[in-house]
Amino acid sequence: MAGLDGVAKLLHLARGGEVGEPHETPNTVLEDAPHRQLRRYCSVEQLTSARRSSQRPVLLVPPLAVSTDCYDLASGLSVVEYLLSTGRVPYVLDFGDMTRDDRHLGFADFFADIVPGAIAATLADFDEGSSGGGVDLLSWSLGGTISFLTVAADPALPVRSITAVGTPLDYDRVPPYPLVKTLMRPLGPKPVSLALRALGGIPALLVRTAYRGTAWQRELKKPGYIIRNADDTEALTRMKAIDRFQDTMPGYPGKASEEMWEKFIMHGDLARGVLTFDDVTVELSKVAVPVQLFGSHRDAIVSWEAAHHGVDLFTGSPRVEFTTVETSHLGLIAGSAAVEQTWPRIDEFLSSLD
Repeated sequence: MAGLDGVAKLLHLARGGEVGEPHETPNTVLEDAPHRQLRRYCSVEQLTSARRSSQRPVLLVPPLAVSTDCYDLASGLSVVEYLLSTGRVPYVLDFGDMTRDDRHLGFADFFADIVPGAIAATLADFDEGSSGGGVDLLSWSLGGTISFLTVAADPALPVRSITAVGTPLDYDRVPPYPLVKTLMRPLGPKPVSLALRALGGIPALLVRTAYRGTAWQRELKKPGYIIRNADDTEALTRMKAIDRFQDTMPGYPGKASEEMWEKFIMHGDLARGVLTFDDVTVELSKVAVPVQLFGSHRDAIVSWEAAHHGVDLFTGSPRVEFTTVETSHLGLIAGSAAVEQTWPRIDEFLSSLD
């Protein structure tokens, strides 16, 4: 009977059926401009308590081409919920969907405009206009790159620390990019850059397909997982949360995708720590706040070596810590290993700064 129930559940989900309820921690939208929605996650009582404590607000910066659901994936797999449980107030910046109309957006739009604006709005809300102190930035994947560029471009920003989880900082250590560079060297970066420009970026469908491709083992094992857990609503609800997360990934804007290809991959400017965006030069050695990094040898998207490169990169930081958590890329921020290892380590790091 259990086997039949499992097959029935498999068919139900294969036809687009749902299980459990979609999760969203209650929040308040503070700003809702294009590509810069800012949300605060807490009750009035939690906000009042945090303001009276020594704990600073945490601003979560998402990667490009990823839904902010990564920070609030499911009940029990939400770093937003965890931060609240420690007495901290999380704010989430949401870049929203990216279409061909956003092809003009480059990294400078994010690190020189959108993220600094979110920092200012977060502190204005939390401190109610008084000069309370800096904000702690918490980012996953490419969101960490944006956070580092933001602080390096303007070291005077009121940022207390940066935590980057699974952030690639040396693309020469991320397969298959070394092979791609070798194959493209005779032609140079222009053919790919022109293709990205013609497309207006990397379309959402391609991003979603590529992400699923990195987790092909999960896709192959999914039918058996559903059958084995037919009576475990919590397990299936979490599985569906990951599916929804993958299905809602936005695309990369055109200019930013060109900059990633040329500056991060082909020329290796990110790994060297000096990047020029139009007429703005950013030196990562100017990051002068405490930095916390996470990486995994099991991450199929960002190699441990690519994440660990930050230990040598941020020479201006008074403190750079690196923690290894052996799990998948998403698992680093929203999996059982994150619950058991990543999140408590983040809390230890932030508590040491309070």
